[in-house]
Amino acid sequence: MRCHKKIFRIFAVMLLFLSCKRDDVIEPIAAVDNPEVPLLIPPGFPAMNSSVNANKPTLYGVALGEKLFNEERFSEDNTISCASCHQPSHAFADQHTKAVGVYGRVGLRNVPPIQNMAFMTFYNWDGNILQLEKQPLVPIITHEEMNSSILEVVGKIGGDADYKELFTKAFGDEQITPDRIYKSITQYAYTLVSANSKYDRVKRNEGESFSAIEAEGYQIFQEKCASCHATALFTDQSFRNVGFPLNPNRDEVGRARVTGDPDDYMRFRVPSLRNIEYTAPYGSFGQFPTLKAVLDYFDKGVLAADNLDPMLKENENRISLTEQEKQAIITFLNTLSDHTFVGK
Repeated sequence: MRCHKKIFRIFAVMLLFLSCKRDDVIEPIAAVDNPEVPLLIPPGFPAMNSSVNANKPTLYGVALGEKLFNEERFSEDNTISCASCHQPSHAFADQHTKAVGVYGRVGLRNVPPIQNMAFMTFYNWDGNILQLEKQPLVPIITHEEMNSSILEVVGKIGGDADYKELFTKAFGDEQITPDRIYKSITQYAYTLVSANSKYDRVKRNEGESFSAIEAEGYQIFQEKCASCHATALFTDQSFRNVGFPLNPNRDEVGRARVTGDPDDYMRFRVPSLRNIEYTAPYGSFGQFPTLKAVLDYFDKGVLAADNLDPMLKENENRISLTEQEKQAIITFLNTLSDHTFVGK
């Protein structure tokens, strides 16, 4: 009898212990608690790329991605984050001619803006990245940028309570993995959609209209620029050699760095002109301090090359522009500024 009572007491204590422990267990976050963030396709925009469907932004995935985007512990000396170079007020670019990383090291190229990434097919100046989820590792391991490793990053943030909470909310448990880091940063990047400039509001018939000089600039742009800066993205995402001054760094060969094809020498992805007002300097290594300098260069004549874009070859290696036309184009380009997007 005593034996039975003893067993009963032990069993009761075990039940009490288990009931207490169940209250302490962190249950996986249900999908309903982490809803998808809707990504709407603005009027005239192309379809989203296929990678978005495999990594759809969620409420906590985006929040985690934004926090990681601003995390300086990504770099070897804990001073450089993604946001150090991709600054919101400059359409997620910066004002350096070339990227500046740890210890003041200078990279090969100008920092490209981050906007409308969900609609792009190629990333970076030479299009070496086809899936945005594969991009976050590049600056982490690059000597001139963060000069770190993803394992070092995981080690630095692994004990952070805030991160544990966010990873749990975003992915169901607190495990911090490289893949989850890449996915969440990319989810945040996918939400950076810029489509509310004056140009957009005019096209959507929302009660605004171009001024006389803006309308003039738009017409000239259509005639002399839109063949490359096409679609609502203001880039056809092609790779072209437009005869810009050459980068003195001999490592620079443009698209040929990716393809190995000599015909791709000094071809670069046509940049989007959205928010161009905020992304100076211009060119693959910041060759031009202003938009006027870019247009002056086209007007005076570009560098000859066997693979120079046919549009330029057919026009004696230049785009002829009067001073009035240049000013009109620049005035029109300023209508592509999305003040809400850049926080101005």
